[in-house]
Amino acid sequence: MSVDKYTAATKDVGGIPVARLLPQARRKTVGAWCFLDHAGSDELKFADGSDGLQVGLHPHINLQTFTWMLQGEVWHQDSLGNRQLIRPKQVNLTTAGTGNHTGISHTEQTPDGIKDLHAVQLWIALPMDQDIKPSFEHYPQLPTWSRDGVNYILTTGSYHGHTAPTTQYSPLLGVDMQFLQDGTFTIDEVDGFEYGFLVIKGEIRINGQSYGQDELAVLSDCQNAQDELELWAAAGTHVMLLGGEPLPHPTIIWWNFVGRTVDDLEQAVADWNAGHARFGDISLEGTELKRLIAPAVPDSILAR
Repeated sequence: MSVDKYTAATKDVGGIPVARLLPQARRKTVGAWCFLDHAGSDELKFADGSDGLQVGLHPHINLQTFTWMLQGEVWHQDSLGNRQLIRPKQVNLTTAGTGNHTGISHTEQTPDGIKDLHAVQLWIALPMDQDIKPSFEHYPQLPTWSRDGVNYILTTGSYHGHTAPTTQYSPLLGVDMQFLQDGTFTIDEVDGFEYGFLVIKGEIRINGQSYGQDELAVLSDCQNAQDELELWAAAGTHVMLLGGEPLPHPTIIWWNFVGRTVDDLEQAVADWNAGHARFGDISLEGTELKRLIAPAVPDSILAR
């Protein structure tokens, strides 16, 4: 087993400070998890007169967007006709579908009067050898329990005998963990899974190495669930444990798209900018939201 540390790059997404952990040059995925943003914080308060989060109409292909809400509220609206408010301890799961004939588009906005935002925004790369249709699902209730001084919420997969209702197309795990006391802990490992610990706040130690807020610890080459792993967390620490099997094919990411080949990405850029019907549409009348323009695939990706 290898354990690697990754630090966040700071981004601005729709007016919100974001710590981006995936993808990075040295690490693109953890299992099928291919994008990881820690957005906002417990302390984030929008200034008076601020519009909060405002993400204009944008498309996706070959992925699921997975929003885990910690604080605040956000409206999701998509080209399938769904409009859903997500609140803390809830998941929104938007599936773009697979192939060069499908896609989805959506917007994200904080409601009027909401003054804070804290969320983990993830993408899941879809297995592109499956014919998956676009869809949207909202999960207002998830398995919650306490064990050995840790509070757990299972956002996807199975853990400690619990199973989340969230739809999966490849083996995945997502667990929110909050530690009530200092001490060692263990995780239920699955042979062949990669794992990542996102530290939302506090501190964990893995085999003596310390990880703090907005750092990602990735455990890979987990071929044997009995590999030595010493885990410790400080009281008050909040982490998200992610896991999954790597997909059997390449995953290439550009802008809001995931593709198996560079051609997939170039076609998606051209189709979106041309208003192709594969992405559907949403009326933005009466809002200040814009339809975002897809940037061209850069030379660094075209050269692959």
